[in-house]
Amino acid sequence: MPESAAEFDEELKSKSEIKREMHQMQDFALKLVKLSKHQRSKIPFTEKFKHELVLADKIQNKHEALRRHIRHMAKVLCEMDLEPINHALDVMANKHQQETAKFVHLESLRDQLIEKGNEFIEELLSQNDTMERQKFRQLVRQAAKEKKLEKVGKGHRDLFAYLKEHVAF
Repeated sequence: MPESAAEFDEELKSKSEIKREMHQMQDFALKLVKLSKHQRSKIPFTEKFKHELVLADKIQNKHEALRRHIRHMAKVLCEMDLEPINHALDVMANKHQQETAKFVHLESLRDQLIEKGNEFIEELLSQNDTMERQKFRQLVRQAAKEKKLEKVGKGHRDLFAYLKEHVAF
């Protein structure tokens, strides 16, 4: 009997807790309404929720109507699986960090190519089918020559651009 009582207590939520959760859902709905149409297109909404967003756009200037509609949208969100939506929002938020990580990785790759030479070039060529052997070797040689002369410039930029174009993540 105590097990069922414990389960019953877990299912019961206080009125305050229910209100807090509803306010969080309303804030989330408002956040979704404020997204641009381009950003919304990247999020997997249900058809019903897309319709709700269109309606919210139409009543954007009517404060009280929008407030009521946000409350309605929060109720609709409670019935939905929010995992794919949250995942898409996380990806959009981390896009800058992903680009930075890619940039750092490509710079590191370029420096390794200049330092290690032929073995690393061959390894990279075997991993990436789209690279032209002769052009790639020429770019690496030019960048290495610039580094030796301590005059980093066009060769480094060209090699970086070539890597950016051909190396996949």
